[in-house]
Amino acid sequence: MSEQQGPLASREAPTRVVDVAGAGLVYRDLGPRSGVPLVVLTHLGANLDGWDPRILEGLSQDRRVIALSYRGVGDSTGQVRDSIEEMAADALGAIQGLGFDRIDLFGLSMGGMVAQAMAAKAPGSIDRLILASSGPAGGPGILAMTRVMVSTVLRAAVTFTDPRVLLFFTRTPAGRLAAREYLVRLRERRSMREKGVSPGVYRAQLAAVHRWGRQQPADLSVWSGPVWIVHGDSDRMVPPANAAALAGLLPAASVTMYLDAGHGAVFQHHSAFVAAARDFLRR
Repeated sequence: MSEQQGPLASREAPTRVVDVAGAGLVYRDLGPRSGVPLVVLTHLGANLDGWDPRILEGLSQDRRVIALSYRGVGDSTGQVRDSIEEMAADALGAIQGLGFDRIDLFGLSMGGMVAQAMAAKAPGSIDRLILASSGPAGGPGILAMTRVMVSTVLRAAVTFTDPRVLLFFTRTPAGRLAAREYLVRLRERRSMREKGVSPGVYRAQLAAVHRWGRQQPADLSVWSGPVWIVHGDSDRMVPPANAAALAGLLPAASVTMYLDAGHGAVFQHHSAFVAAARDFLRR
C-alpha cells in the first residue's frame, strides 16, 4: 500500500523515525522503491507538514522521495541545531541510517544551504542537486534575512495575515491567488500531523542562517555533478542575486528564474517546477 501513487500519497504517508547520534529524526517516505532516492530538505521554521503536497506527490510519481526533518523540529527529538554544518551532519547520518549509498538532493531555502554543506562534506554521496530559493555562504543579502523575517512576521500579526503569505508570495494578483491556494493545500493532511514549530526552533535556525551569511562560501569544487538552481525574481528573504552567486560556485549549474515570484517560487509554480525537476532528475 505504501508504494501506491495517487493524490492522497502525501496526506497519508506515515511519519517514520531514523536514529541519528542520539536523536530521532522524522521523515516521510513516498513513491516506488526504485532508482536513486530523492531526499528533500525544507525551509527555516517548517516541519514536514510545511511541504506543498503537490510538490511531494509530483516528485514521487516515478521515484522514491524522502522528506527529512531536522533535529528538534516538529516530532524529531534532540536539541535543535544552530549551525548549517551540524544540520548537514545530521542529514548525512540519516541517509546512512536509512541505508542509502547515493542520493539526489533537493534543498529549499535553508534546506539548500544544508544541501550545499552536505555536498562539500560528502560529495560522493550525492548524484544530482536542486537548490531552490537559497544562497551560498556569505551570499548577497543573507545577513538581512533575520530582519526581513522578524519585521514581516510582526506585520502579519498586526494585519491578521498568515506570515507565509507575506514571506513567500508577491502582492500582485497572481501572487495573492497562489498564496491562497497554497494555504488550502497545506491543510489537506488532516491526521498524523506533526507538533508545531516552537519559537526556540526559529531562534536557533535564524542564528544558523545568520552565521551562514557571515561565512566564506564553501568550496563546492569538490562536487561536480549536475545542479539546478531555482529562484523567484521578487524574493525578499534570499535576494535573487544569490542564484548567480551560486552558479558561479557550481560550473555545472543551470538557473531558472521564475517571474513575479517570491521566496515560495516553487510553491507558486509547483506544476512547472515538478515537471522540470522530473526532467532534470531523470536518468
